[in-house]
Amino acid sequence: MLRRRLGGAGRPVFPVGLGCMGLSWAYRDPAVDEAAGVRLIHEAIDLGVQHLDTADVYGPFTNESLVGRALAGRRERVVLATKCGLVLEDRATYRYGRSGRPEHVRTACDGSLRRLGADVIDLYYLHRVDPQTPVEETWRAMAALVEAGKVRRLGISEPTVDELERVSRIHPVSAVQSELSLWTRDHLADVVPWCAAHGAAFVAFSPLGRGFLTGSIGAEARFGSEDFRSRLPRFRPEAVAANQRLVESVRAIAERRGATAAQIALAWVLAQGEHVHAIPGTQRRRYLEQNVAAGGIALTPEERAELDALPAPVGGRY
Repeated sequence: MLRRRLGGAGRPVFPVGLGCMGLSWAYRDPAVDEAAGVRLIHEAIDLGVQHLDTADVYGPFTNESLVGRALAGRRERVVLATKCGLVLEDRATYRYGRSGRPEHVRTACDGSLRRLGADVIDLYYLHRVDPQTPVEETWRAMAALVEAGKVRRLGISEPTVDELERVSRIHPVSAVQSELSLWTRDHLADVVPWCAAHGAAFVAFSPLGRGFLTGSIGAEARFGSEDFRSRLPRFRPEAVAANQRLVESVRAIAERRGATAAQIALAWVLAQGEHVHAIPGTQRRRYLEQNVAAGGIALTPEERAELDALPAPVGGRY
């Protein structure tokens, strides 16, 4: 299987990982219980997925516990990534606060290790930079976790290049996790090249546009209040209808290739550089299998040009 290094000193892994959030948070289908989530993670590992991503805020805390249960007896087969720095303030509205205080980082790491049933976290991210705490202070606290043997490598989510420069003077950045997909290209001009130049992996979350780029969300789709997409501008009814044009173009290429729209969308993300990884989430084995198969799809220059020329979506990310 194709493998890419997950950061400068990181272990080579299959570039399509598994974002575990949706197994217990944000998109949750009431029919998916913990046993089903554990089973899906086992299936992912058996299919060759080697990179699992979670965070303490997912649930909060329940997703890490689910991943920990699933990894019993399988821990050495995967690179395990989790995050700290976001604090849920209101579950009903998905309102988050941020905390980059060193004492929070230390406490959060110990909690994650306990829930994951792990001796060490392979990749530990700052989930978001806390504007009230100098990012250098947060990063020094995270670097101390590496020195203590609790964490192997450090990452940061949704940073600016300036923040990357600042923290990398203190301790190497092994990975940057930010949103990247056919309808979210914000970081292609700056952060993705920075990662390539500094030996860091770029890990794309929501590479399928929170499900939209799969083509399964039609113009008539509506989201209940328990689904956090109901609060996002791109998922308002008028935006969902207008953005169908993006999916139609992706689907046309997929039909020519005998692939799914999701596979073409993932192949485009992975084509952005040999240091780029994707962590799509799913609750179903058949979609898991399709996502894994996307790792073997190489787009032609003509297909890439066609996808690069897609118009910007209607509606902001948040």
